[in-house]
This record gives sequence, structure tokens and C-alpha cells, in this order.
Amino acid sequence: MARYDASHDTQFTRKSMKAEMLDADTEHALAVAWRDHRDEAALHRLISAYMRLAISQAAKFKRYGAPMNDLIQEASLGLMKAAEKFDPDRGVRFSTYAVWWIKASVQDHVMRNWSLVRTGSTSSQKSLFFNMRRVQARFEREALSSGAPIEHADLMEKISVELGVPLHDVESMNGRLSGSDFSLNATQSSDEEGREWIDTLADDSATTTEVVEENHDQAQLKAWMNNAMSKLSDRERFIVTQRKLAEDPRTLESLGEELKLSKERVRQVEVAAFDKLRTTLAGHGEALTGLLH
Repeated sequence: MARYDASHDTQFTRKSMKAEMLDADTEHALAVAWRDHRDEAALHRLISAYMRLAISQAAKFKRYGAPMNDLIQEASLGLMKAAEKFDPDRGVRFSTYAVWWIKASVQDHVMRNWSLVRTGSTSSQKSLFFNMRRVQARFEREALSSGAPIEHADLMEKISVELGVPLHDVESMNGRLSGSDFSLNATQSSDEEGREWIDTLADDSATTTEVVEENHDQAQLKAWMNNAMSKLSDRERFIVTQRKLAEDPRTLESLGEELKLSKERVRQVEVAAFDKLRTTLAGHGEALTGLLH
């Protein structure tokens, strides 16, 4: 498939937005045709149907200053990578899988072309670069509404916990962004309606379509796991649940005392149970078997 041609920006976007909507069965058939037979017509149809998704994701990154046509090109490349790596037998929708490749491709492009962060592109730095100011603004608004101003150190700590990144990375990124920093609640001087800068931040909440498909996928994964667990004996199921699924996992020793078994015997039962689970889940690819390593 040819790379996106920036000279046909408007026409390309309009055409993509009018592309067909694929149902689950058609999508699966196209993905299988491409994976098993390298059917380029099937690939083209699959890519064309979901180009609107790529454009939608690309639009969320306009505020970083990159030309929209460049963002769309990167998003389309991510979409094609997703099509190349997608396994239709895993039981999840292509759009759910593709959105991560699209975001990763666009984010990498933005990171490569943003001078403040050219010195690194770790997952921690990406998370901070794309989310720090949004999370920071939310904490500051909450503090303001409660009438209890938040100290800088506490703010950095809350951001660290919220985004799951080391505190020193938060402080480092804050320093790198502070050179051109300004209040997100400031009014845009060029906006006659007095809209604040925070209103231009991308909305990371899922769309209705994404929510529905995610719920479908999660229900399927849960059904597979429940089916696999039902094939275990009561003792095997109890040990797996207590060792891997409990909020506070138990030790082999504590389970041995309760079941009146040796620590080694509990371990052997656990290994046997996991072997059974892997065998049962093997037909569903890596979607669930990866959780059992």
C-alpha cells in the first residue's frame, strides 16, 4: 500500500470517512485472507475500512505542532503494522488491536520531532510527555476547588503515582517542559470565545465504539479463562486462585498448612494446574497463555 500523499489531504480524509463499516465476521475473513494467503485485496479493504480510526487518532496529536498530513501518514503506517501483526484467531476486534499500533507510531513521530524530548524516548518519558500536563492540571483544579493549595513536591509525587513512573522522571520532565510552560487555565489570546488552553488537550476517554468493543473482548477473555478453570480439580482451582488471582497471594507454606500438604506437593499441584490451563488456552493464542508465564 502506498504511503499517504499529503497533496490529497482533504480528499483522502473525506474518502476515508465514507469507507465501509466492517462487521466482525467480514473483518475476520479479511484478516485470515491476508495472514494465510497474502491477499492484497483483502488487506486493502481492511486498511481502508479502518483508516478513519487512524485519522481520528492522529487528530488527537495536532496540539503538538506537527502538520496534520504528517500525523495521518504516521497513523496509517501504524495501522499497516497492526494489519501485518494481527492474529484474527485471538478473538479480539482488529480496531482494538490496531489503536495501540497507531498511537505508538504517532507518538514516536511526535517525540522525534519535539526538541525538548529528543534526548530520550523511554516508555516512562512518553507517558509523562503526553499526559503530565493534563494530569497536573486536574490535580491543581481539585486542590483549588477544595481550597487547599497543593505543594510542588506533593504534586510531583501524585503525578508519579497516577502515571506509574519514577518520581525523578517526573521532576526531570517538569524541568524540561517548564521553559515554555504557562497556565493551562489561561485564555487563548486568539480565541474570541475565551476558551482556555486546557480545552485543547486531547480527550483520552474511549469512544462509544471503543468501549463496546473493549467490553466484548474482555467478556470473551473472561469466558475463556472460566472455561479453562472449570477443567481443574477443586484443589487445583483453589491453589491457582489463592496463588495468582487473590488480591493478597498466599505462600506455598500457608496453603500446605491448610491443605495438610508439604510445600513441595503444593508446588507440584500448582505446576500441574498451570500446565492444564496452558493446554486448554493454547487455541486462543497469546491473549491468555501469556498471563500464565
